[in-house]
Amino acid sequence: MGTPIHEETYRDHTIKIVPDPDPENPRDYDNLGTMSCWHRRYMLGDKHDREDPRDLLVDLCGLDGDTDLPMNALIERASRRAVILPLYLYDHSGITMNTTGFHCLWDSGQVGYIYVTLDDIRKDYGVTRVSKNLRTRIADHLRQEVQTYDHYLTGNCYGFIVEKDDDEVASCWGFLGDYDGYCLAEAKSSVN
Repeated sequence: MGTPIHEETYRDHTIKIVPDPDPENPRDYDNLGTMSCWHRRYMLGDKHDREDPRDLLVDLCGLDGDTDLPMNALIERASRRAVILPLYLYDHSGITMNTTGFHCLWDSGQVGYIYVTLDDIRKDYGVTRVSKNLRTRIADHLRQEVQTYDHYLTGNCYGFIVEKDDDEVASCWGFLGDYDGYCLAEAKSSVN
């Protein structure tokens, strides 16, 4: 067990929040989006066999690989067949990822895309037409997936231990995000 980053007494129990020493990659679970990344030093996102981002966009467009369309045209066409967001990485004393980019151009840049095809949305949501409103909700969901993955990348991963009279009575691991939210609430819930 690591050193607690938060400790409090709650209903005659001691709750300790500790960093998760072996967090599970959230990309190993069922996600709506597919995260395709290319980086020379890191294996990021979901596994794929595409050589570069252009190959992904060509596939999403339904084109053959010999197209000479520029990247911006491929992105526009891919957006007609998928909800797609760019992925940016900041690499300086650790790594962090988002969909909006970072202020420091020296240590950051685009590393890939997160996307879900309209066909998959229709299948998963049981709709025949993907409305603008649904596209917006899907894009928000993809941003949440990236934020969850970023918590994993940045080590924002926790567990709790509940003790009563110095004996462990409960514990749980795998909480991603700020510990004082869901992790602490679950620890208190285990006491109730």
